Amino acid sequence: MSLYRTELRRLVKRRFTRYMTLLGLLVLAAVVVGIFFSNQKIDAAAHARAERQAEQQYQDQVRYSEQERASCERDKAAGVNADRYPPDCEMITAPPREAFEAKWFLPSTFNFREAFPETLIPFAAILALVGFVVGASFVGAEWNTGGMMNLLLWRPKRLTVLLSKLAALLTGVVAVTVTSGLLWFGGFWLVATFRGSTEKMTAGAWQSFALTGLRGLALVVVISAIGFALASLGRHTAMALGGVVAVMVVGQFGLGILLDMAGVKFAEAWLLPTYALAWMTKKVTLENWDACNATFTGECKPETLDVTWQQSSVLLSVGVVVIVGAALWAMRRRDIS
Repeated sequence: MSLYRTELRRLVKRRFTRYMTLLGLLVLAAVVVGIFFSNQKIDAAAHARAERQAEQQYQDQVRYSEQERASCERDKAAGVNADRYPPDCEMITAPPREAFEAKWFLPSTFNFREAFPETLIPFAAILALVGFVVGASFVGAEWNTGGMMNLLLWRPKRLTVLLSKLAALLTGVVAVTVTSGLLWFGGFWLVATFRGSTEKMTAGAWQSFALTGLRGLALVVVISAIGFALASLGRHTAMALGGVVAVMVVGQFGLGILLDMAGVKFAEAWLLPTYALAWMTKKVTLENWDACNATFTGECKPETLDVTWQQSSVLLSVGVVVIVGAALWAMRRRDIS
């Protein structure tokens, strides 16, 4: 029997794999349901209500301004509270009617073209977490229970065994991610249909969504492979889980606090989540408000730094190559005991 098919069957039949995948899918479903009920379709009646609310707020401001102007004139005549009001009471006026826009009073609605790309970020993050934990457990449990040693008695080619396990894991991850992605798209298309809008969907928009989805798939695959490799290096699931906790808590939060205390500009450029976000959104612009670039109008513009998806791709590539390569090297060199 093919070792790859055996490992794929073993992955699918593991209860931990099923439970974690189900948990991830339930979280994704909860997100879709929550967004469905927190949005509504905007029709002519909703626009009319928003116009009435805008007019009502404008009238409230007019009445308030008139009351304040009358109080100003009364207090100035009495010679009290002079510092509370401007020099001329006629300066107290309501903002113009144009300042009260009806769109401020419209209920939340789901515009598919504008909002769907943002939903791909939590989608990729949740599945990446599931892939990391499942990948770490898949190989970590083999080392912890002695199953790896027994398997190597049957197939003594160490690298072939480890790569077969990794290939089975990534196949499962891709299958779950692609299937979930199609359901995710369908769910939000229904949300937009019944609770928002699906207008202005051009060929360029579809292409952009597809590319973002592919980047999300790549991120899930890379994170899953890293979890697998870390657990293989430590020969225990806890190695991967402990490693990621150490990196995120000590390396990221601690480093972020240290950089902030040191006054390092663009401190976020040293943190991994920035590059993950840049990978998904194509670019993240960091701002340094301690530096002021004055314009010809006198406006202060902060110094900026762009983190692009190309930079993120280099970091992800180097990370997966180094960590997976180290796991393969350790599998080849270390004693199996």
